[in-house]
Amino acid sequence: MSNSLSRRDFLGAASGVAAGATLGLPLITHPGFPAVHIRQGSKNVAVASANGLRGVELTGRLVGEGMDTLDAAIEGVKTQELDPDDSSVGYGGLPNEDGVVQLDASCMHGPTKRAGAVGALEGIKTPSVVAKYVLLYTDHIMLVGEGAKRFALSYGFKEEDLMTERSRARWLAWRANRGPDDDWINVERGKEMVIRETGTININVVNSNGDISSVTTTSGLSWKIPGRVGDSPIIGAGQYTDNDIGAAGSTGRGEANIQVCGAFLTVENMRRGLSPTDAALETLRRVVATTEPRLLDEQGRPTFNLNFYATNKAGEFGAGTIWSGGRYAAFDGATAALHDIPYLYERE
Repeated sequence: MSNSLSRRDFLGAASGVAAGATLGLPLITHPGFPAVHIRQGSKNVAVASANGLRGVELTGRLVGEGMDTLDAAIEGVKTQELDPDDSSVGYGGLPNEDGVVQLDASCMHGPTKRAGAVGALEGIKTPSVVAKYVLLYTDHIMLVGEGAKRFALSYGFKEEDLMTERSRARWLAWRANRGPDDDWINVERGKEMVIRETGTININVVNSNGDISSVTTTSGLSWKIPGRVGDSPIIGAGQYTDNDIGAAGSTGRGEANIQVCGAFLTVENMRRGLSPTDAALETLRRVVATTEPRLLDEQGRPTFNLNFYATNKAGEFGAGTIWSGGRYAAFDGATAALHDIPYLYERE
């Protein structure tokens, strides 16, 4: 991983992996864990949310050229963080109710078993990179708010206005239509109302050596209460990696994911032997079972959506969603494409 060659623990972890391969040691050596046979050998694979099509193609190509899996995944999500036309992440992301863009991100590096995250970060376009710096240069896992911003600035990140004219116009239109009894003049009848969006990009990647990483980055729920943090920067919810098993991550309603630690649960489902898709769907069944009644329709189905994306150590990938109609992006070792997501419920 770049910026880490001088770190003794990173070199030690890498040499340990190499030694284990040379000696023919089993991949899973943790006594007491469920014993699952993991096929030897893998391929360069990346899987992501649908807005990550460019990202998985770039990630897959960089991993194929020998780049570390985490560095490659972060380069992949940066394609969206730096895109002013993507209102779900980074620069141009939709703001909170006060008109301030607050960004969240987290990452995990399988070979070294390390993680980093930032929450409610303001003024920095690439929170995924700041999260990696937390992983590399601190003994912490998560920094938030003003502290996260000071940390980023101390490493040379540039503070910038993250609102674009497009995102500012959408926020102003939302503010003008909050309710009939507020003090704002409503947008004239016939004009399209601004819907409330939640947007995120998650990328999970495995290389031909079977090394795995994951990263998730977001601007969070649009018009959120200032300070709200969703699942994206929470290790085990927004994303999770176990280098023996695989990686998983999520987009959609963060609160529902946090309550089940969904990325961790999906990886644990793969540990039990489920395929990435079946593991994701099993996690979603847990989400449905733990959803409070006010968020269920008359048939007991969630009124929100949630998606999981996963890959295992063998290079198999998949995804799952609550409601039909979604897609996800994947690089299969040769090309990047969008795929229909298996789902729990059909949209009427």
